[in-house]
Amino acid sequence: MVHDQADSLRRQLEISKHPREAKTISFVSGKGGVGKSNIAVNFSLELCRLGNKVMLIDLDIGMGNVEILLGLHAEKTIVDMLQDNLPIYDIMEVGPNNLSFIAGGSGLANLFSMDEYKMDYFLAQYQSITKEYDYIIFDMGAGATQASIDFVLASDECIVVTTPEPTSITDAYSMIKHIISYNRQVPFYVVLNRADTIKNGLRTVDRFRKVIMQFLDIEIKLLGILPEDKAVSAAVIHQAPFVLGNEKTAITKSIKQLAEKYSNNVVGSTIEANTSFIDRLKDLLRNR
Repeated sequence: MVHDQADSLRRQLEISKHPREAKTISFVSGKGGVGKSNIAVNFSLELCRLGNKVMLIDLDIGMGNVEILLGLHAEKTIVDMLQDNLPIYDIMEVGPNNLSFIAGGSGLANLFSMDEYKMDYFLAQYQSITKEYDYIIFDMGAGATQASIDFVLASDECIVVTTPEPTSITDAYSMIKHIISYNRQVPFYVVLNRADTIKNGLRTVDRFRKVIMQFLDIEIKLLGILPEDKAVSAAVIHQAPFVLGNEKTAITKSIKQLAEKYSNNVVGSTIEANTSFIDRLKDLLRNR
């Protein structure tokens, strides 16, 4: 009981430090294999390093690998929370740089087709942590279903990860087209991963943005170009985030610049925080 009261007081103190709700960011990709989860993990760690409180939630249920990329093992997952009606605090883990994260787990065929009771339970549990963090980041599964796209639409911002490969660019275009078919006001950022050179990467993104503007009539902002770097595969093999202990590698320097650019709002945000993530998601679910 004393322990529970202490936890409650600590959380109230945290909420008082963050009177506003956390900004929600969805990481998406048109297909798998572009490094989306790895970027989401290391981006989150860098936001923490810059003094932000961050929660990373793995929503790639059944295929999630956030805990593996962090080199950790989660005792409980989001699936356990929904199946056993656990408090969200029971499934939260803490990783490097004091990053909070929730693992995706397995055994639930589709998180986004859960019944109304489970969805209400999820929303109630999620609501309890929204003022404890500066950022809540969703690592979405590759591609999109009718239901999972609601999480993206309800987020404050969407970061699309792609690579220079033509198929990856095409899939990223299709993902953006699908999202804006529901709401053209979603703020988009693009991260180009595995560029052979920064110069070629900028050319690729410039062409991509022009095509998006020409055919979809929306603007997407460039968040960053990340180089091809052997340090990434080495980090994955060793199950350790590449930003930890690899300060001098090209990929680490680039992800640090990317996080600093985002944290300092250099790219500029177009979101209007008139409603919360929860309110937007509830509206979308009601109108589905």
